[in-house]
Amino acid sequence: MKMENTQHTMDKGFTFKNIKKKFADRALPSERVWHNESHKFIKYGEYNDFPNHLIELYNNSSIHSTCINAIVDGIVGEGLVAEPDYVLKNANKKESWNVVFRKLATDFKLYGGYAFEVIYSKDRSKVVGIYHIDFSWLRAKEMNYRGEIEGYFISDEWGEKYRYSITNVPDDVPYLPIYDPTKAHDEPKQIYVFRPYAPGQKYYPLPDYVGALRVIDLDEEVDNFHLNNIKNGLAPSLAITTYTNADPDQRQQIEAMLREQYAGTDNAGSLLYMDLDDPANKPDITPIPQNGADGYYTTLSEITTQKILTAHRITSPMILGIKTAGQLGGRDEVTDAYLLLLNTVIRPFQQVLLSSIEEMLEMMYPGEDVTVGVQQLKLFDDGEEEVDVVTAEEAEIGDDAALEGKIEKADEEAANETEGIIQIPA
Repeated sequence: MKMENTQHTMDKGFTFKNIKKKFADRALPSERVWHNESHKFIKYGEYNDFPNHLIELYNNSSIHSTCINAIVDGIVGEGLVAEPDYVLKNANKKESWNVVFRKLATDFKLYGGYAFEVIYSKDRSKVVGIYHIDFSWLRAKEMNYRGEIEGYFISDEWGEKYRYSITNVPDDVPYLPIYDPTKAHDEPKQIYVFRPYAPGQKYYPLPDYVGALRVIDLDEEVDNFHLNNIKNGLAPSLAITTYTNADPDQRQQIEAMLREQYAGTDNAGSLLYMDLDDPANKPDITPIPQNGADGYYTTLSEITTQKILTAHRITSPMILGIKTAGQLGGRDEVTDAYLLLLNTVIRPFQQVLLSSIEEMLEMMYPGEDVTVGVQQLKLFDDGEEEVDVVTAEEAEIGDDAALEGKIEKADEEAANETEGIIQIPA
């Protein structure tokens, strides 16, 4: 056998090629510096496409996308409310704050961070516009000697033009300096970026489900396996060997004919018919027994689903409308799981987003006392519901009705005892 780097060839016309595995390291959110003469920026992932990988997983894993959509809907709730209410009318010339809020919430959950452009007035006395920027478009400028990121390059073509080389990334790529109101006179347009601390990361955040990226990728591949297993139903069920000594073009023609006639779900149960010029050329048709892989992948799918739910901190799939076989849960389980999700997952997202929005509204309406909140469905253990307002400072959701009643009663008793005391002047 002759050994080569790219293929192994045997004397009798057999050729074995190395099957290249899919780049598993796309799931690694590494950060590397790319240099050219005037700019230095940080690659977002090994191939500068980590956010695109997150988008791909979101679009191709049904359970993962359902988790993200459910949590984003929880963050947005019934929408923003504010005092005074007119401050929410316009975030910019085209969008209200509620529209921008949903975009920021989606980026926060999908990428682990969010960003928006801040535009100052001509006299730089206030902010006049806030525009959401897709977080996947951002690439950080290399830190200065103080360890600060001074700005970000913005493009939606990183995966197409600038994946392997930056020789074509000159001044045509937009750049925005980081948000700093003290520099508004020199920088009328800035970028506000929220990127929470992530161990091992200097420039980019990580989504809270980062530990399940490979499992989410596996969920996508399980679905892909079943789809291809059905569409190409001929491949795993029959082995056909011919003795015509056909050349490559003829073999390709025979294969195409067989696939056209017998592969796929539409041809299930059809007859396999061939007309030959000589019995000596009849093919060998050998059935391939099933190896039980369908059961294996069914079990694997259940495991991946549970791990994805765990990564998103969803304790009960019933919150998403998923009924698990043999599960007896009822209203109490759903209520408890819902309250846990609200208080441990959704509330922290809301508090961060509301803090940023409130800061921007104070810059847009200087001198105003602005308070912003999210209208949120509030559940009680006794089954009662009401719409509550969650703010950046107070975001308690789902208080126990009985406990709340005891606190109110204790307050009333304390007030009555105070009224009965005669105050003696000093």
